[in-house]
Amino acid sequence: MRLFATGLLLVMAVAFVVLRRLSGLHPDWNPALGYAIAFVEAAMVGGLADWFAVTALFRRPLGLPIPHTAIIPENKDRIADSMATFLRENFLTPQVVARRVHGFNFAGAAGTFMGDPVRNDPSRLRGGAANLIADVLESLDPERLGNQVRAGLARQLERVEVAPLLGQMLSAMIADRRHLPLIDSAIRWAGEALEANEELVRAMIRERANGLLRFTGLDSRIASSVLDGLYKLLAEMIVEPDHPLKIKLGLMLEDFAAKLVHDPETRERVETAKRELIANPAVGQWWQGVWERLRRKLIDAARSPDTALSGQLTTMFAELGGALRDDPRLQNQINRFARRTLVGVTARYGDEIVRLVSETVKRWDASTVSNRIEGAVGRDLQFIRINGTLVGGLFGICIHAVDQLL
Repeated sequence: MRLFATGLLLVMAVAFVVLRRLSGLHPDWNPALGYAIAFVEAAMVGGLADWFAVTALFRRPLGLPIPHTAIIPENKDRIADSMATFLRENFLTPQVVARRVHGFNFAGAAGTFMGDPVRNDPSRLRGGAANLIADVLESLDPERLGNQVRAGLARQLERVEVAPLLGQMLSAMIADRRHLPLIDSAIRWAGEALEANEELVRAMIRERANGLLRFTGLDSRIASSVLDGLYKLLAEMIVEPDHPLKIKLGLMLEDFAAKLVHDPETRERVETAKRELIANPAVGQWWQGVWERLRRKLIDAARSPDTALSGQLTTMFAELGGALRDDPRLQNQINRFARRTLVGVTARYGDEIVRLVSETVKRWDASTVSNRIEGAVGRDLQFIRINGTLVGGLFGICIHAVDQLL
């Protein structure tokens, strides 16, 4: 359109030169040529004036520092503020938003879409929801999100006194004799640990034996006797349900459970250990690894169309769509909540939204603002140049006719 408007102006200039030459060669044609020359003269004036006006909006014509040109680049900050004010006063007021959303059935529309067997392709809707979940999990900063989740869990744990809970759980286990398998597991673990570190135990016994025992070789026999005795003791504790040491361990657990519930000193020691554990950096690193593995598993489950998550999403969407479509009371509650939320967001964050618009435009450089506005309305502005050329020519004919009559 810019080339067309410029070309039309050049056509008028060429026509002016040709008509002036013809008027000199054919004087008898002067009456008719006068109107034609008046047309192209006025068309050139109109085209040049409108070219100047349109160009002056976005840049300086011919690069000359003419006052009141390059209007948009020179005033982009004021334009940004004006745009933000216009948007705030005409669109982002609670009254306007409330009027626009009044009577709109958000819940009914969502329920109809989700319950329509033609539009609601289960695989498409399920895939979209699953991909949305995966995209959200992937877009979030894993380390920052993990730290936030850990901080939230830590705050909740700090509010809970864990000692009485542990004491009650331990008492219930002892009452149901569910602590016995734990004791047996601990005894087996002790036996495996002793077997794995048998040479270390022998070395410790030899180091503590005197020179005479080492010289006679009795230190090795003593070490073997000690190890055999320990193995025999552990085996007896596993085989005999009523072994005295196992009974003693049970009584110690009962006493510890009672102290966890009733002894302030024990409860305070447990709380101190809990706080130290929460503040330990190693626990934070462990949790970060757990959270990252959990996040990756959720992403993989959402991406895979054959997982249980996809089937659960399909069932959930179908049930939710039916409820939204068929339950008027639920619709009224959701629609009322949606309207209040939109109006509240507008009232609370309307200024922030328009400030975002204003600051974004202000951050653009002058050429970016000019190019974007010109790209949006430039076609119509070139029509102004075309109309200026043609209308100017018509006015030139009118002025020439009046001049002839006078």
